[in-house]
Amino acid sequence: MTLNDLRQTIKGRVVLRGDECFDEARKPWNRAIDQWVLAVVEAYDADDVATLVTYARQERLTVTAQRGGHRPSGDVDGVILLRTDRLNDVAVDPVTRTARVGAGATWDQVLRLASPHGLTGLVGSSATVGALSAVLSGGIGWFSRKYGFAANTVRAFDAVDADGLPIRVTPETDPDLFWALRGGGGDFAVVTAIEFDLQPAPKLYGGRMVWAADRASYVLDAYREVTATAPEDLTVWFSLLQPPDAAPSVAVEVTFLGEAEEAQRLLSRFEAVEGVVSDNRGVMPVEELGGICAEPIEPSPGLWRSELLTVLDDTVGQLLLANAKSMEPLTALQLRQLGGAVAVDRADGGVVPPLIEPFLLSMFGVPSDAEARRAVGAKMGEMADAFDGYVSGSKPYMCLAPGEDASKAFPEATLLRLRELKRSRDPHNVFRGNFPVLR
Repeated sequence: MTLNDLRQTIKGRVVLRGDECFDEARKPWNRAIDQWVLAVVEAYDADDVATLVTYARQERLTVTAQRGGHRPSGDVDGVILLRTDRLNDVAVDPVTRTARVGAGATWDQVLRLASPHGLTGLVGSSATVGALSAVLSGGIGWFSRKYGFAANTVRAFDAVDADGLPIRVTPETDPDLFWALRGGGGDFAVVTAIEFDLQPAPKLYGGRMVWAADRASYVLDAYREVTATAPEDLTVWFSLLQPPDAAPSVAVEVTFLGEAEEAQRLLSRFEAVEGVVSDNRGVMPVEELGGICAEPIEPSPGLWRSELLTVLDDTVGQLLLANAKSMEPLTALQLRQLGGAVAVDRADGGVVPPLIEPFLLSMFGVPSDAEARRAVGAKMGEMADAFDGYVSGSKPYMCLAPGEDASKAFPEATLLRLRELKRSRDPHNVFRGNFPVLR
């Protein structure tokens, strides 16, 4: 059978090199990353996934699954790109507080159904990303300080193994694979649906405060004070912003699982910082979480780099502010508060190691061309070097950037176990995760 013959057996669409629509079909959501794939298969259902995997194994080809591609590695030369967008069914059971989510569903679909019941999934800053991809890569979000990693909420996976067979993965049916899929990426199977626990969020307060950039030092002082004593229900992020067509600014983004009055008390230190340009904080439905950071909802280019900060003392604060004064060509620097449940080492947890570092530093830039891309990369490297001695060197799997690999995300013993599992479950390398555990 040839790739062209797949068109006779796949119910979805098969797009090959030379087809008029190929260039558009192979693009990820993040337009800064190119994907020189062999072909694109848009699965209609789980049977299509099984058919494709069976074909790939027979022909010694490799498949990588992608819903949209907000943070793709670009490491897909010569592989078949499996699009899972149509596998987007979502069902919420408010009695058991669980959700069944197809591989192509986004977080906003989950939140729309869960929110009326006072429930939530462990979503990150953008609700337009695929829920499955976030779970497979660990999942750190707004409520992780309270509830931990999204990967550790999973009850079951429906997947297709390297033989093209449908499998049900639970702690009872396959404990090793169940462990690996909770944060180890897509190297071991193509997951077609997941079932996970939803978390209570009957009352949610959230939003964003913005000041002009010259208030950054005062806002950072307040941020350090608030986060030093913040309960796990409260999560606060600090952002330095330099949009291409707007004045530089500083912002704090917040969520609080509780009453508005208590949130305002906990955040009162920020109200003492003069010069607020905007403040949209208030009681909000869970389904509106994705709007807090005002991230793009349409495909757009972006490059990123993340580092885990071991401390946020006076020295690190001054380094951050000094770099912010000349952050071009970057458009954002952000500190995400960690701690709480993500710092706990769970005996029943998946692959994701506890994050003992208190903050995640993220850098972001928008490249307009190849020269700008090099400039953004160089600036990120320069900033990372400036924080040498104050970063741990490891980073969450979900935050890896092109050019990095899984060895930065997992302890050596975990990585060795993942590699052994990869060799035993997929000896012909039918699957390639976004950041493979084995090269």
